[in-house]
Amino acid sequence: MTYLDSALPFRQAIRLLPAGLRRPLEDLPRVEQGRAEEIRLRAGRPMTLVFPEGERPAEPRGRPVEPGDLAHVLEIATQASAHTALERVRSGFFTVRGGHRIGLCGSGVVREGRIWNLRQLSSLALRVARQAPGTARPVLDRLAGDGGLESTLILSPPGWGKTTLLRDLIRAVSDGDGLPPCRVGVADERGELAAVWEGVPQFDVGRQTDVMDGCPKGEGLLMLLRGMNPQVLAADEITAPEDVAALEMAANCGVTLLATAHGADLEDLCRRPLYRRLLELGVFRRLILIRREAGGRRYLLERLGERRC
Repeated sequence: MTYLDSALPFRQAIRLLPAGLRRPLEDLPRVEQGRAEEIRLRAGRPMTLVFPEGERPAEPRGRPVEPGDLAHVLEIATQASAHTALERVRSGFFTVRGGHRIGLCGSGVVREGRIWNLRQLSSLALRVARQAPGTARPVLDRLAGDGGLESTLILSPPGWGKTTLLRDLIRAVSDGDGLPPCRVGVADERGELAAVWEGVPQFDVGRQTDVMDGCPKGEGLLMLLRGMNPQVLAADEITAPEDVAALEMAANCGVTLLATAHGADLEDLCRRPLYRRLLELGVFRRLILIRREAGGRRYLLERLGERRC
């Protein structure tokens, strides 16, 4: 995908902004629009853009963002049902049409020791969602074993492209792009992988893919396993013991697994009990480490085999 093509999702995402904030972004060169990964709004500070090389002001002398701007974005994004979105901030963000993701910060409303809602918003991060067909091509042929696709865990720090790579792996496996086609079940708890809108995925996740959207990953994986007879199950960001238990059950049923986790490397995972348990179960056979370097990203593959922490 060229940067000119990549500018289209950016132009879709900025429609969520009030006119005063949207206008300077519309005037950016298309190449810059295609490179921008996030739009950051912080009350009292000028708007900024996040690029692969870092964060910078959206315009040289931009006006400070006002609290009303943040509320206005939420109103546009939720079609005037902001209270519905705020009920979902326990996940840290919510996904809107097109797969764009809005992260929120503010004063937390706590009930029974948990954040229940947010009031008085203080900042907002709008992450631009982009489909990147072909992202998985450099690793596909190395993920196949004697019995076909092997269960694979994708690992990197936040914002380095785990979800983008996983999405393209799902598409390739489902369509048979480089491997025999398989039925794929996707547990899309936060709507980032398929971005289902009114029942239709906004991203191309393949012809033989079934999506369970908006429910906890562990439950979604088990529902797909029981009801859709998948050959491959996929989930983004394994974070809870219930996720690990569902992956273990699926592996014991002979299903191939594709998943992501936050971390710098294998040693980093081994230091954390949840992921150490996941590795000790031996359900994943391959590990993809994403590394950022000048000009793009590099994928390092490790064979886990019988390796333990």
